[in-house]
Amino acid sequence: MGCYRRVLLKLSGEALMGQGQYGIDPAVLDEIAGEIRAAAVGTGLAIVIGGGNIFRGVSASAQSMDRAQADLMGMLATVMNSLALAEALTRKGVRAHVQSALPVGHAVPPFERLRALALLDQGDVVIFAAGTGNPFFTTDTAASVRALEVRADVMLKATKVDGVYSADPKRDPQAVRYRRLSYDEVLRRRLGVMDATAIALLREYRMPLRVFNMTTKGMLAKILAGEDEGTLVEEGAECE
Repeated sequence: MGCYRRVLLKLSGEALMGQGQYGIDPAVLDEIAGEIRAAAVGTGLAIVIGGGNIFRGVSASAQSMDRAQADLMGMLATVMNSLALAEALTRKGVRAHVQSALPVGHAVPPFERLRALALLDQGDVVIFAAGTGNPFFTTDTAASVRALEVRADVMLKATKVDGVYSADPKRDPQAVRYRRLSYDEVLRRRLGVMDATAIALLREYRMPLRVFNMTTKGMLAKILAGEDEGTLVEEGAECE
């Protein structure tokens, strides 16, 4: 049984690429689905996933596009990623559902908050696609919004490093990992955990955020079991 009743997990689209330049690596997708399957027992798990792995393939062409049009393409990329993840979870016996903030015909049901809550309460995984459905908002912000809407106990931000550092640990060997941070410190230090709008939303509604390394096997399960891993960002936390 998990430590949390309900959780929102934010995944980057790039997490699905593996060693490729763009697209979805089937082996990586299967591994992520396996981590979620092993961890999600007893927890209502909602997921928001980005679209960078798909949009990266056309990003050069999008540079000259109208921003709203480019954002629409990015939102559609998240729909593709969400469908792929739901399929991978289904193959592993996990009941997974996708809801889209953008109308996409019969491909994906629309976002419906009460329906999502009912699915989460019965232990299913719900993947929220297409961001907020509006341009000029990142999937980080969409994740914060959805976490609040489903009344999550905590929001989890999956990365490729084991928390939030004072600098890029891959470039700076002197970089220090923080175990605790306040929202204000994240914004003031410009630590790049999430965009400022997403952090401000979490701060306003006192939603805890935990940043962790999704590539470490079993880490998601540890966090959902209540272990103190990664970096916790919350109201009133002192820098540690």
